[in-house]
Amino acid sequence: MRINGKKYRTIWYEDDVVKIIDQTKLPHQFIIKDLKTIKDAVKAIKTMEVRGAPLIGGTAAYGIVLAIQENKNLDFIKKSSEELVNSRPTAINLQWAVHRMNNRLSFVKSDELLDVALKEAKLICDEDVKFCENIGFNGLKIIEEIYNKNNKTVNILTHCNAGWLATIDWGTATSPIYHAHKKGIPIHVWVDETRPRNQGANLTSYELNEENIPNTIIADNTGGILMQRGEVDMCIVGTDRTLSTGDVCNKIGTYLKALAAHDNNVPFYVALPSSTIDWDIKNFKNIPIEERNSEELSHIEGKDENNNIKKVLIYPETSRSMNLAFDITPAKYVTGLITEKGICEASTEGLKKMFNK
Repeated sequence: MRINGKKYRTIWYEDDVVKIIDQTKLPHQFIIKDLKTIKDAVKAIKTMEVRGAPLIGGTAAYGIVLAIQENKNLDFIKKSSEELVNSRPTAINLQWAVHRMNNRLSFVKSDELLDVALKEAKLICDEDVKFCENIGFNGLKIIEEIYNKNNKTVNILTHCNAGWLATIDWGTATSPIYHAHKKGIPIHVWVDETRPRNQGANLTSYELNEENIPNTIIADNTGGILMQRGEVDMCIVGTDRTLSTGDVCNKIGTYLKALAAHDNNVPFYVALPSSTIDWDIKNFKNIPIEERNSEELSHIEGKDENNNIKKVLIYPETSRSMNLAFDITPAKYVTGLITEKGICEASTEGLKKMFNK
């Protein structure tokens, strides 16, 4: 998608370096950062310079490339793979991408490792772009149906950032929105600010602005009353891990939005590529839920009156805080899963039928 009118992907390889958009600097600064080593890739994932399940997967794939550039020793590549997998525990795309890369590199000659790894990493990213584009085409049908029924602006609520900044391009939850906008359907997006890192306010609103899509940032607890007022036609969110049962693990606060949507008969859709499906874990209680530094809650970063970026403490100094990054939305609250292959029921039967499992 575009920033300042120029088309970008979130990650690309150029001159032996992996380039990323440093998302910790948005929306106030647009900085392209170079990743030169495996440690750079691990740090980028841990510190959320890159974030979003598909983009984390793409970064991990290129992380293997960087590891091979440093040292083609198999023990070093294995250790690097473990560091990548352990960098963030919840998003399934991370381990999926690392396992796919290692499987592809099995039995490859040492002098061919780099070329094969680079081709596979590029393929993973190119596939994600196509998957997300197709998610958009499939989700567009839902938006068109709402518009044709009501013949007025379609109000969509989204949580966190499941936009192109969370993938390689297009996004998951935003892809249907972008496709609807391109088709001329009037769209307005309610953007949850998404505490504590404000990824909705800082990233989703930012990228929607760049595409000239009307949007309004709201406090995280506002969605319920908007649904009660009839001001939300549908919800679309992304996911960091969806079980084969249809249960959805996504940014903290998603579950509460799903409950509010259920209570007010508002359709609640989850958009995801198949790489985000965990076919192994059956009980959502076994999903590892990341707990991040409490400073993300107690401090907030912004621009002061002199355009300087500052971080300030907003809590009492002696207060404790807990920072769980994700929650689980049970399948029964999900209207449907929008995938690259089509829309299916959030259930074991629905997913198995969609993906011929």
